[in-house]
Amino acid sequence: MYIQDQLPHDRITDDNLSYYKAIGVDYLTVNSLPLDLYTYPEMVEFLREVRTRAEKNGLRLYNAALSGPDEITLAQQDRDAKIEEWCNWLRAMGAVGVPTLGYNFKPVGNFRTPSDTGRGGAHYSTFTYAEYAKENHAYPEKHIDEDGMWANISYFHQRIVPVAEEAGVTLALHPDDPPLPEPMGGAARIVSTLDQYERIFALNPSPQNAMLFCQGCVTEMGIDVYEAIRRMGRQGKIAYVHFRNVRGTPKDFREVFIDEGDVDMFQAMQTYKEVGFNGPFMMDHTPSIPDDQGGRQGHAYATGFIRAMIQAVYR
Repeated sequence: MYIQDQLPHDRITDDNLSYYKAIGVDYLTVNSLPLDLYTYPEMVEFLREVRTRAEKNGLRLYNAALSGPDEITLAQQDRDAKIEEWCNWLRAMGAVGVPTLGYNFKPVGNFRTPSDTGRGGAHYSTFTYAEYAKENHAYPEKHIDEDGMWANISYFHQRIVPVAEEAGVTLALHPDDPPLPEPMGGAARIVSTLDQYERIFALNPSPQNAMLFCQGCVTEMGIDVYEAIRRMGRQGKIAYVHFRNVRGTPKDFREVFIDEGDVDMFQAMQTYKEVGFNGPFMMDHTPSIPDDQGGRQGHAYATGFIRAMIQAVYR
C-alpha cells in the first residue's frame, strides 16, 4: 500500500519533495495542472519534467488533478475546445505514465462557514447550513438545473472516457463538497450521493470511469461509510482514497484531525482491505495548526497515522 500527497505545480521543488519522502510519502499528485499549456507536446514536456524531479527525490508521479471548467459544466461556447484540451492532458499522462486524473464536476465550488477552533488552537474547516443560509450565495451566471447538469456530464463523458481508456488513465471523480443533493449557488449538484455516482458510471461504463473516494465527503453524506466502501470497492470503482475524518452531520460538520472524528479509521482501513482495494491513500487536507509553516506539521502527523493504519492492516 502506498501514500500519496499533493502539491500545486508551482510548489514542486526539491525541498518540498524531499520533505514528503522523509515523512513517508510514496506518490506525488500535481493538484493543479498549469492552465497556460495548450498543446500536447507542452503537456508531455511538463509532466516529464515533474516525473524526473519526483523520481530524483524517491517519489513516483502518480496523479494529476483538474477542475471541471465552466465551459464544460455549463456547456458554454468553447466547450468542445476545452474538452479537447482535457483529452490532450489524458494523452500526455498516458505517454508519461501517470495513471490517474482526479477531477470534479460542478460550476460552483466548495462551501464553508467560519472555522471552528479545536485542540491546541487548530482551525477546523467547518460547514454549518444554518450559517450558510444567512447569506446570499447566488451566482446568476451559473444557474443550471439538474437535467442540464446530467446532459452536460453525459456529453463530457461520451468524449472523455474513450480517450482515458486509450491512454490507460483512470478518471477519479471527487464528490461535491458539501455533498448536499440540492442546488447551491444556483447550480444543481449531481455528485452528492452514491446513487448519483452509479448513474455517472452508467453513462459510459468503463474501468476508467471511477471515483476519488473522499472518505470525508462520503461521511458527510450521512451514510454508513464502511458500507459505502464495500459498495464502491466491490465494483472496482475506487481509484484512490482521501483518507480523512470528520465530525458532525451532513448540514453541520467539521473536518477534524484524522484520529478524532466520527469514523473508526482502523475499521475503515480494514474495510478497504476486505474489498481488495490496492490503490493509494492520501491525507487530502487536515486542520490548520498555529504557526505550522506550509502545513508541514499537519502533513507529517496525518501521513504517519496513515502509515500506521496501513502497516497494522495490510501487513
